[in-house]
Amino acid sequence: MNCSDCGRAIPYIAHEADMSRLERTIKRLWILCLVLIVLFVGTNIGWLVYESQLEEISSSEEVQQEQHKLYGEN
Repeated sequence: MNCSDCGRAIPYIAHEADMSRLERTIKRLWILCLVLIVLFVGTNIGWLVYESQLEEISSSEEVQQEQHKLYGEN
């Protein structure tokens, strides 16, 4: 196995270009994460506002217990 290209070094300019491309990609991913977090918080606040506008209906009814005689009691 004679490989004339094995051990050939990558030029510095190619490495720098690749690193700058990765830095831009990572920056875009961080921006995307922040936007998604802001949207998540915004939709949760929206649902809380929507749910708080609904009218709460409460009614209280008093239940009177009737005295029932048990079998065998007089």
